[in-house]
Order: sequence, then structure tokens, then C-alpha cells
Amino acid sequence: MITQETHAKLNAPEIIAARDAGLTRLEDVFTGKAFPQGLFLCGIEPTTSDIDIDWRRWLDDTLTDLAGRAEESQDQSVFRPLCITFNPRGVHHVDNLFGADVFELEKDNWQVRPLPSPVGRLQLCDLDNHPDWRTMQAFAREFVHCDVRSVLFSLPTIASVLNIAVNLYGQRILIAMHDAPDDARRDLAVINDLLRAMHRWYRENLPAEQLQCICPGGRCQPVGFGQICGCTTQLVSPETYRRFVAPLDNQLLSEYPRGGMIHLCGSHTQHIPVWREMKALRAIQLNDRAAEDLPTYFTELRDDQVFYVNPTDTMTADRILAITGGRRVVIAADRLAK
Repeated sequence: MITQETHAKLNAPEIIAARDAGLTRLEDVFTGKAFPQGLFLCGIEPTTSDIDIDWRRWLDDTLTDLAGRAEESQDQSVFRPLCITFNPRGVHHVDNLFGADVFELEKDNWQVRPLPSPVGRLQLCDLDNHPDWRTMQAFAREFVHCDVRSVLFSLPTIASVLNIAVNLYGQRILIAMHDAPDDARRDLAVINDLLRAMHRWYRENLPAEQLQCICPGGRCQPVGFGQICGCTTQLVSPETYRRFVAPLDNQLLSEYPRGGMIHLCGSHTQHIPVWREMKALRAIQLNDRAAEDLPTYFTELRDDQVFYVNPTDTMTADRILAITGGRRVVIAADRLAK
């Protein structure tokens, strides 16, 4: 259990006020306000993907560490929310729930062996009795019990329907969309049902003002927004995405009252027309290769869609501001790293 000193620091009015002020600035971005000098986001986010740790001790130790860094969150030039991320098995967290063989190749490098079963036979797991899910539920409840109101709680990587399908089946799910579309649709629906149930549980059991999806240190959104991962959308054509995946992505984002974000890290501009039509899609997060396409996204997507951009060597903070004028954009970096 955390000490009274840690509890007091993480509930200090000035620390909570700094967090709320940052969230207000993010709200301003979503409502169209321009920040010509840039709104920079660089959260303080201790993270572990280790499922075998003593998570109660890790929670206490991490909250103690955040209390020691609480004053950093009062930075007026960069929004530095205090966050905590318990993300067991990393991006393969959900794969394990479906019974896939998830293993740690090396420290924090989780991999998965695809299921041997054919597409079309995926079974919805008994989520309530799965040991990993019970651990996550217990962790979330203990976090709430700690009552540290300045700290944002990050969900594990729930990802998205296509990401999980590719993890579970590899290229077989892509082939099935062409050769066995009914089987593909069935399994995609099964996956999305599980993802939605996970999000619903967290929304029902965590304080709304502290709930964030994965990676809030660089993707923190105003209260009431969700997130999906769009990494694998670069593998499919616009027509395939529109027919098989987009309705499910929109359905999942619609679990949140204000819609949410899609994370992109590759070449995905072929899907701009459907994303422009997707009402629940309110933010696009761009890093690595995807950041290079910011000019296209900024010009061709809706005026109410916001961009979170991780600067690269070529898509620098200065260039991001030149493209956007500081409007509809959050720069996920320390201001000093322009």
C-alpha cells in the first residue's frame, strides 16, 4: 500500500490542477483553437509488459516514483501528465486471451505464434475466468483503491480488430477476406466483440477523468475518447478495409461517447476517404513513416479531425507547425527536442 506521503503528493491540488489545465488545452485543440507555438505533449509514463511481476508491489513502487516526479507535471510549456501503464505481453495482450502462444523473445519483445485452426472457427474466450484478464481487473481495482487522482490510468494494448486478426492468423486472414469472406467476417466480429467488452469494462470501472488508452504519454486525449491501432491497415486495399474492417473500427470507437483516435505508423493514405466519412474517428496519431504523410492527412481529412504527431528527422516540430499553423495538432515530444 502506498504511503500517506505518496498519496498526498498525488492528490495535491496544484498537481491535479496542472493535469486538468493540460486536458483543457487538448479540448481547445479539438474545438479548433490554434497554438502557433505548438501544443507539446510528453507524459511521464512508467510502463511494464511483464505479466509475471508482483503487480501490487510494482503499482506501489511506480506511484511512489510518480510522486517524486509530480512537480515536473507542472511544466507550463509542455503537458506532462503523470501516467501508469501495466501492459502485460505488450501488443500481444489480446492474442493470449484467444489462446494463441505468446512468448517473450527477449526482454519486452513479445511475439506470437499464429493459431493452427482455420479462419472461421474462432471462439470467444471465457473472459471473466481468464487469468490474464482477472489480473488486469485486480490491477485496475487496486489502482482505484489507491485514490491517486492526478494519475492517468492507461489501458493495456487492446489494439484493433485487424491487428489482432493478423496476429492470430497471419496472412491467412487476408487471404480469407478474398477467398472465404463469410468466414473472415465471422472471426472479425468475434474479435471485435471481445475488444468492445474489454473497453466497456474499463469504462464502467475506472474514473472517466483518469481513463486513457495505451501510450497516454504521447497520445493523451480529452476525457471520453477511445483509441484503436491501425498499423495493419497498410496491408489491405481501400475496398477491403471499407467492406470488412471499417464498420468494426467505427463500432469500437463508438463505445466511447466522443469517438476516438487511430494510431498509424506506416503507409495508410489509401484509407483517407473512409476515415473522412467515419464519424467516430476524431484523431489520427502519426509516428515514424506515417508522420511523413501529415500534409496529405491534414489537407484531405475533416476539419474536426485532430493530429497527434511524433516528430521525425524530416518531419520536425517546426515543419509540423508550418504545415498546420498550430491548428488541429498536438506535437508528441518535449519542446526541447524540436
